[in-house]
This record gives sequence, structure tokens and C-alpha cells, in this order.
Amino acid sequence: MIRPDFHEANRLSWNAATVAHNRHKPDQAGFLRGGGSTLFPEETGLLGTVQGKTVLHLLCNSGQDTLGIAALGAEVTGVDISDEAIAFATRLSEESGIAATFERSDVYPWLEAAVNAGRRFDTVFCSYGALCWLSDLGTFLRGVAGVLNPGGRFVCVEFHPVAMIFDEQGEPKYDYRMAEPLAWDDGIRDYVADSCGGLTPSGPVAPAEPFNNPHPCYEFQRGLGDILGAVILAGLTLREFHEYEFTNGWKPFAEMKSLPGRRWTSPDGKPSIPLMFGLVAERA
Repeated sequence: MIRPDFHEANRLSWNAATVAHNRHKPDQAGFLRGGGSTLFPEETGLLGTVQGKTVLHLLCNSGQDTLGIAALGAEVTGVDISDEAIAFATRLSEESGIAATFERSDVYPWLEAAVNAGRRFDTVFCSYGALCWLSDLGTFLRGVAGVLNPGGRFVCVEFHPVAMIFDEQGEPKYDYRMAEPLAWDDGIRDYVADSCGGLTPSGPVAPAEPFNNPHPCYEFQRGLGDILGAVILAGLTLREFHEYEFTNGWKPFAEMKSLPGRRWTSPDGKPSIPLMFGLVAERA
């Protein structure tokens, strides 16, 4: 069931967090103009060649990855629920000189309207902490299938549900899947600051004042079987699936081993666990 009440609370929390996150990232427009990209090899590898293709980036946040895809030659539309994120993304597009279209909306009414209007794309993309904000995964993926061209692909790189079992100290605390959303009274936090440069490829800046989000947020925890099952039930054919024992950018636990390329993995002496997954699914 779609829960617009939770989505609205999350919109407010993201509006506040987006401002905090972007204050850590210096001269993003200059970074992009100079050929910089926030995309990791996992995304570009799964996306494949996008030159001349139409790409829909759902839950695009502030548009950095959207513009990275556009710089590869795609015609890209980014959609996000946050007013602050879309406003920032639009400015970043103008200031970087990389063309993309950004539209502010909750993803559910956006997809419904797009399907009804006959809008179609070669690729639909989402990544990194996107699926946890969706109250109804089945409806979302049916909407994704509805806006794909025949032969079009849904590409997703996401944090692994197994990693979400643990708290910040790496101790098991949460159920693998939850019937009700997980409520965070302190809202979306400044995880950019906590990731020790992993999420600031344009260069680190001095830490800003501590951030306290006044708006709570709600996340939806699902198992990997729930996610893959919803992909299949939406009528999409799974073409690729990968699990990764590292994270890109985000540092999920206090004790992590740093890897080259702004990656984090389990520290020496501790078992490795899957921390991300990537998938490609195709519409017939």
C-alpha cells in the first residue's frame, strides 16, 4: 500500500538534510565541468553504453549522478520528492553546463502520470538508499515497467538488506524485513560528514556545524527475496545480479576498512558480508 503520509514526512526530512549534505561538497559545478563524475564503476558497468539513449533517474537526490549519466551522452530526466534536491540539481545543471531535466514529485504520482501520458525511456536507473524510501515496492516496479521501451532496462545499485540488520557499531539490531516502517525521530542524518570523504569526490571541506534534523523520517526494510520477487512480478526479466562485499562512498559502520576508490569493507579480522547488490532487469 502506498503511504503518502510517510512520503511527505520524508520530503521534509530530505529538504533539511540536502542542505547539510551539499555544504560539505566544494565547487561541484567546477568538478563536473572538469570531467569529474560521482559515478562508480558498478553503476557505469551495469548501465552500459548510454550514448544517445533516454534515461530516467528516479529518486535522483541532488542530481550529481544524473549529470554524470548525462555527461556520458544520455538524455536524462531526474525525479525526486525533495524540493531542495531538485532546486539544487537544476542549478548544478546550469552551472556545470551539463544538460538534464529535473522534475519534483513523489515517484508514485509521477510514474502514474508518465505511464498515462505515454512517456517512455530506454533505461530507468536508481541507486544507493533509494528502495528503502518506497512504501509499495510492487507498485513502484510496475510503474518502472510501464515507462520502459520494449527491450528497455531497469538498472539498480543498492545497499544490501543484510547490511541493514546491523547498527552503527556493527551489532545485529534490526529485523531482516519489517512489516511496518522503521521510524527515525532524528530524521535523515548528515551521513556525508560521517563517511570521511567517501561521498565528496570534488574534495573535502572543513566540517560544518553539527546538524540536527527537526523532521523525522521513515524507511521500509525488505529482504533481497522481496526485492527480486517484486522485479519478476512486475513483468521484468532479470538479466544480471551481483553482490558486493564493499560499499561505494557511504561508511555504514564505525569500524570499516578503507579501500581505494572511496570504498569501504569489513575490517581485518571480521567476516565479510554482502554490503551492496546490483541488478539489471529487462522489459520484453
